[in-house]
Amino acid sequence: MAAGTDLSLIAYGDQVAGCERCVLSKTRTQVVFGSGSPHAELMFVGEAPGFHEDKQGVPFVGAAGQLLNKLLAGIGLTREDVYVCNTVKCRPPGNRDPLPEELEACEPHLWKQIELIQPKVVATLGNFATKLLSGKPTGITRVHGQEQEVALGGQKVLLFPIFHPAAALYTPRMLEVLEADFRRIPDLLGREVVPPVPEPFLAPEPVAEQTVQLGLF
Repeated sequence: MAAGTDLSLIAYGDQVAGCERCVLSKTRTQVVFGSGSPHAELMFVGEAPGFHEDKQGVPFVGAAGQLLNKLLAGIGLTREDVYVCNTVKCRPPGNRDPLPEELEACEPHLWKQIELIQPKVVATLGNFATKLLSGKPTGITRVHGQEQEVALGGQKVLLFPIFHPAAALYTPRMLEVLEADFRRIPDLLGREVVPPVPEPFLAPEPVAEQTVQLGLF
């Protein structure tokens, strides 16, 4: 069963690589299908590939992706434990918002991914993914951190809307909210948190005289 899922997801990814269902196919470098475990219990769905994702063919590889990795590590997970993709698989020119017809054209690809992976929890990152998968117009600010049971890809899953990591890159308060929402994920999955092992603190060796660099303070 597991091997079959692997092959099915890979085969579907190969099929989507040649997709021309919308105008984004004319400006993309390549399709950014998704990455991670094909048997993931936790699936993240973002908005759209950016510049770096378009070049590398992997979702969330920029600064927001690095923050996502850090947030996952905080709850004992890695990118290999989860599956990450976007509502649209091709980068909109200039990183503009996906158009309604582009979202509609790409919907079948996302539903098929969910059907094949069969996650327990689908965490939507930001407004576009949350509105699309919930089928409701309510924005992320009002619904973040509030799980809801929905039917996606022919099965019931727990939808968990959270802010997009990009929103927290330069806003400490937003990062605190995102970290708090992430701490709820293990409970939603029904598993215990395995915290990362902290690096040992090495105290500086004492010196007889120390020159203070005033320019650093």
